[in-house]
Amino acid sequence: MIFGSVGRKTITVPCTIEVENTFDSLHAHVELEGDLEIRPGDAVRVDGEPIVVPYGEKASFHRMATVTRANALERAWTRMTGDLEFMELLEFSFSSESRL
Repeated sequence: MIFGSVGRKTITVPCTIEVENTFDSLHAHVELEGDLEIRPGDAVRVDGEPIVVPYGEKASFHRMATVTRANALERAWTRMTGDLEFMELLEFSFSSESRL
């Protein structure tokens, strides 16, 4: 983060990682255990060795995750710039109603 580590706190929690590498989907989902709310600017790092799931398979893993809480300045910056970064993900297409 560009604001350094002043006022940042880290928390280690267990998590479950579900990975799917199939024709229909390629994704990984992390679910943190406990009642921990992730807020704007927070960072989550899953600890341990890299996970590799061969093509055509699904797998579930249990690991520890480190959550680094954003300080007040980082949280405000994330809120202010988040909408701008979201706009980069959008794809716009304009076409006429005429037929070829």
